[in-house]
Amino acid sequence: MSRAVMHDSFGGPEILEVREVEEPNAGPGEVRVRVAAAGLNPMDWLIPSSAELAQGFGYTLPSGFGHDFAGIVDEVGEGVEGFAVGDRVYGGVLGRAVADYALVKPADGRLFHTPGGISDVVASTLTVAGLSAVAALDALDLRAGDTVLIGGAAGGVGVYAVQLARIAGATVIGTCSEGTFEFLRGLGAKPVTYGAGLADRVRALAPAGVTAATDLFGRGTIEAALELGVAPERISTIIRWPDPPSGVRSTGGGEAEPGALGRVTEAILTGTLTVPIAATFPIEQIREAVTMQAGRHVHGKVVIAL
Repeated sequence: MSRAVMHDSFGGPEILEVREVEEPNAGPGEVRVRVAAAGLNPMDWLIPSSAELAQGFGYTLPSGFGHDFAGIVDEVGEGVEGFAVGDRVYGGVLGRAVADYALVKPADGRLFHTPGGISDVVASTLTVAGLSAVAALDALDLRAGDTVLIGGAAGGVGVYAVQLARIAGATVIGTCSEGTFEFLRGLGAKPVTYGAGLADRVRALAPAGVTAATDLFGRGTIEAALELGVAPERISTIIRWPDPPSGVRSTGGGEAEPGALGRVTEAILTGTLTVPIAATFPIEQIREAVTMQAGRHVHGKVVIAL
């Protein structure tokens, strides 16, 4: 037997339970990963909170929980190439990551070798946040000399986007709560409070203007960027609005270019990008971890250690 976080209904953190389940085995085309860490993302709790949203992702009950993981391959099914028992890996499996074991099909393109020098805790935060940040910035054709406004800059995707934008040579202004200012300054961004009057506050920080923007949280940054005169084609969002303003680019991790995570891991290994870990929790405290992550005021990533 093994442990897995499961739920039989839709709702908040209270629906999540750690259960004893049958130990899975790798079938043809699959590898089994002994999970060491699982990084949490907003989608992890948003999908199980809404039957309508879950349907859009093909998410059915009963279900496991979580997407991002890191660990060690301990079984390899027939027909798998490129992965062997003992390989350190990270990746994503929708609704099945927070468990002792995860079955993954490498052919789906969501399993990666973990570079030496990157811990399992850090690797478990890479897939959703790293790919989403790269996609959001690549949609802007960001370049040296740009001044970019990043909405939700202190969140799980934001901490990657801020640093990747700085690596690209851009000046970064990031929205956050006032209590997060020093944290964002430490990542190289100029902090600004979100909410009403955002455009005016950004003007004061960047009198020469803003040339690009990405909204990783909602819609307020998009509206402020348009008010500031940013061209719609240089505004991106990872929030799937049904009616984004004309020309604004909706994107996400699925649109990231091949090799995107290689750019992220190389930056980590060279020390130009750090991954702030806000907290780690044992699997038995999954409800507490999700409550913290869902509070939207986390500085960095929340990780379940197994």
